[in-house]
Amino acid sequence: MKIVLLGSPGVGKGTYASFIKEKYKIPHISTGDLFREAMKNETPLGKKAKEYYDAGKLVPDELTIQILSERIKRPDCKGGFMLDGFPRTLAQADALEKIAKIDVTINFFASDKVIMQRLGGRIICKNCGEIFNTVNRKPKKSGICDKCGGELYRRADEVPEIIKKRLDTYHQQTKPLEEYYKKKGILKNIRAETDMNASTFKVDILDRIDEALSSLR
Repeated sequence: MKIVLLGSPGVGKGTYASFIKEKYKIPHISTGDLFREAMKNETPLGKKAKEYYDAGKLVPDELTIQILSERIKRPDCKGGFMLDGFPRTLAQADALEKIAKIDVTINFFASDKVIMQRLGGRIICKNCGEIFNTVNRKPKKSGICDKCGGELYRRADEVPEIIKKRLDTYHQQTKPLEEYYKKKGILKNIRAETDMNASTFKVDILDRIDEALSSLR
């Protein structure tokens, strides 16, 4: 199964992707991770991407598609994969069509009010990347990760004014993809406003994901 994950910043795509990866045994592919890996390994494409990163510019779609195309040819993608963070625009969706036939697009949605609350209180472990929230998922010890003991920090782009700008950008550039995939008949919508600390959270979300993917099994 080849899956695209859609959803605004802070909706929880990374968390839901980990559930899907665990249950369906397919790789979670984040374009941000791909760029970092390629640059770290100093591959030819990674060196090109680094030039744009160092200049503070966006990596062109053509280069992103090249790196993504290489990734989905690896053996672990034989049974499928899920994409997170790509496509972000209609042009990218068209480019993706040329290298992979997407089976289903899962759109996780929540109100801007919920997103503002989640991101505004989010703190992240510098060491393992575990996510906490000062509102509804406080660490046991202030500033310290429960999982690995690493230091927790708040991203510079997660202050209210910047969160609002990020959401505006999402609505303008990425939200049109919902209609794009709806027309193809492969869009599945999942409300993602449940408290992530609720005891039934994982079961509830997985049930909805299972339903969305039922036609592929």
